[in-house]
Formats: sequence, C-alpha cells, structure tokens
Amino acid sequence: MTRLHLKYVQSYRGYHYFRRRGSPYVQLPGIPGSAEFMAAYQSALAAAPVAIGASSRSKPGSVSAAIAEYYGSQAWRSLTGGTPALRRTILERFREQHGDKRLASLPREFIVALLDTLAPHAARNWIKTFRHFIRWCESRKLITKDPTWGIKVKVPQSDGHHPWTEDEIARFEAHHPIGTKARLALALGLYTAQRRGDVVRMGRQHIRNGELMVRQSKTNASLVIPVLPELAAIIDATPTGHLTLLVTKTGKSYGAGDFSEQFRAWCDDAGLPLECSFHGLRKAALTRLADAGCTVHQIAAISGHKSLKEVERYTRAADQARLAREAMAKTVPLTKDKIA
Repeated sequence: MTRLHLKYVQSYRGYHYFRRRGSPYVQLPGIPGSAEFMAAYQSALAAAPVAIGASSRSKPGSVSAAIAEYYGSQAWRSLTGGTPALRRTILERFREQHGDKRLASLPREFIVALLDTLAPHAARNWIKTFRHFIRWCESRKLITKDPTWGIKVKVPQSDGHHPWTEDEIARFEAHHPIGTKARLALALGLYTAQRRGDVVRMGRQHIRNGELMVRQSKTNASLVIPVLPELAAIIDATPTGHLTLLVTKTGKSYGAGDFSEQFRAWCDDAGLPLECSFHGLRKAALTRLADAGCTVHQIAAISGHKSLKEVERYTRAADQARLAREAMAKTVPLTKDKIA
C-alpha cells in the first residue's frame, strides 16, 4: 500500500495531526488519503499560520514568547497521555491574561496571589504545569530565579473519584442492555480497569488469542489482559468501528472529552448520580479484584500502576472486610449458646 507523505502531517498511535510551526495541532479525521482526511488537510493547509512573536504579547522576553517556544521543546514533547492538553489549557489561559508581562520579572508574590484565586485541585494542577514550564525556562536561561520556589499547595484529603457500587453497576446494566454502545463502554471500563483515554483507543485488532493488548498512554506501560467471557460476549453483540470498538453516531472514534460527555449522558439516562464517572469504573474494577483475593502485584498487572501504594488501598479495604466477617462469624456459636 502506498504511503502518503504530506507536509506538516504527524501520526501518533493511529491518530493523525496537522502541525505547522506557530500553529496549534489540528487532528485530521478518517484514514490518510480518504476524502474526509484530505478535505481537513487542505483546510488546515490553507489556514494562515500564527506568527510567533508577531503580536505585542509575543515580544522577546515576554511570557507569551516563552510559552510559544516551550511548546516546541523536548520538555513539552516528553509529556504523555492527557497531560499536554490539560497543561496547554492552563498555559493558554495564563498567556491570554498575562502574556505581555516580562517573564524575568514575575515575582513570587504574584504567583501566590494567583493560586489563592483557584480551588485546591485546580491550584495543584496549575503549579505543576507552571513549575515544569519555569524549569525549562531556567534551562534556556530565559529566567534566573524560579518564582514558584518554595510554594506549596495543600489539597484536602480525598479518595478522588467515586468508585461505582454494585447497585449502581446493576442500574446502568438494567437500563442499557447488551448490544448497546453504552453497555459496551461500561464493560470495557469494568472488565479491563483501564483509563478513559486507553479505552477509547481499543479495537478488535488489539485482541489476540483471547487477550487484550494495551499500551497505556499515561505510563507507556504495555499490558496483556485476559478477555473474560462476559466482555467477549458483549463485544461480539455490539456494532463496533473498524479501528476502535467505541465509535460516535457517525462512526468516528471518540476523543477523550467527547466520550466523557457521552458517558455522562448514558449515566443520566440510567438515573445515576453525578458522582458516577467513567474513572470510577476503574476503581470498581480494582475493588472487585481485591475482594476476589488478588494480591497487590496481581492487581497492578491489570491496572498498570507503577506505584503499589494506590493498589494497596484496595487490598487493605478488602482484607479489613474479610477479617471483620471472619471475626463476627466466630461469635455466632457463642451468641447461640447464650440464647439457648
């Protein structure tokens, strides 16, 4: 098959992008060479590039100019998964508001005041994003003093995303029968324990000899996960796309953000609370593994966690429940004797 070599087109893990220096990434739909793909390519090619430094906000030494250059750095390209999209959103918002300021003159007090306007989790994401950017600036000698040095953001203790209960899973399954896209989405999250960004990329080509091959976008870990009969039956009963199992109404693969919106709509249809998110299925899957008596290492082999601390939390909870049941069971004979 002839390979197309199109200027400014980059391909990454089955996705194709138009990227011209000074312009944002544009995802190109369809298969390279198809009418849909070429129309999007011609449209992106015809668009006027954004000249870095052309505006007053991008004058040399400004925050805007530094951020624009940072996007082309190895430090930026080393970011994986959904991190680049999240951080670009944060940086572009900051660039819009403060891009004309001189980077070298940003005081620590300015950063502290900005963080005070954000919610704890948003503040933590912001400081991680900006600190990575500032360290790159230091390596390029664009700045001599780190304005984020010594700044800490205290985030309230939280268990994070709500893990689905068995009752919530049953309610979703009752409303969305086998054969629907909603039920397939639930099954992929529940029976693979993978993140949203990895699930939307799964296709039949990744299943070989009853095993699912996964390369996690966040950790770059390669996993081999057995496909349980329940999941195999749901996949076989559901219309799927050519490249991905989950597709939109028009047959296109989902972007992570679009899938979240659709999954939320499916949850609403089933009458589930707002706290039920797709990531909560990953937690429910890990809980099931722990309740089944799986070890920390066995669970991590499925989830892909590099650190075992998060996994240990699930096994501790399962062990506590098991030990509590065993302890109470031992009191049953004593209680019967007293009643007698």
